[in-house]
Amino acid sequence: MGLFTNFGGNAAGQKALLAHQRGNFDQAAELYDEAFKKGCKRAAVRIGYAVLLLRLNRAAESVEQLRLAEKSPDATKEQKTQIVTHYAVAQYKLGNLPRALELLRELFNKHKTGLLYGTLGYLLVESGDYEAALAFNKEAVDYDEDDPICLDNLAQTYYRLGGDKQAAEPLFRRALEEKPESIDTLYFLSQYDMDRGDKASAREKLEKARSGRFSPLNYATPEMVDQALASARD
Repeated sequence: MGLFTNFGGNAAGQKALLAHQRGNFDQAAELYDEAFKKGCKRAAVRIGYAVLLLRLNRAAESVEQLRLAEKSPDATKEQKTQIVTHYAVAQYKLGNLPRALELLRELFNKHKTGLLYGTLGYLLVESGDYEAALAFNKEAVDYDEDDPICLDNLAQTYYRLGGDKQAAEPLFRRALEEKPESIDTLYFLSQYDMDRGDKASAREKLEKARSGRFSPLNYATPEMVDQALASARD
């Protein structure tokens, strides 16, 4: 059966991608499984499922889906870049940050994209290397000064690694203007509110963050937001 003549599998795959996009993760997971059982081999569907598995903290299973996506005959050059990027994130989640950085640097040296600036920039912050993270994330903001992920990465570099909250705050505020629902940005800005004694403003930000969709590359976990909310309610 050909790649695009498998109508049942491809239809289920398209429904899975739509449910995933809408945030219906349980339904999407069921539809992804249905699509593959019916023989769907589309790279986009495999990549979508791999991303969902990462979100669900099932990194090892995500790796398997990405390997299958790489073998899909319809995988485009752009999709292959996505595959390597998500594979690197999976390696990070599996505790292999050096390998993740190695993969992303190799990819970045071939061509620069907003996705790579954002992903590599965050993992450099996670590595704890202040000088490397600062240089890279400054370059990322120069590449796209309106990208909320790049702005947040640079702000986190100052805040987490440099201990420079003053330099970080305007960057967090710019990031929030570009993406008002950004979980990490809301979390960090709530800490400024707490420092100023404005618990009401902190609660507003944290409640908004808690209702968001957490990703594998969020610094703030649901547990961290819950703990901060408890402090803001005291």
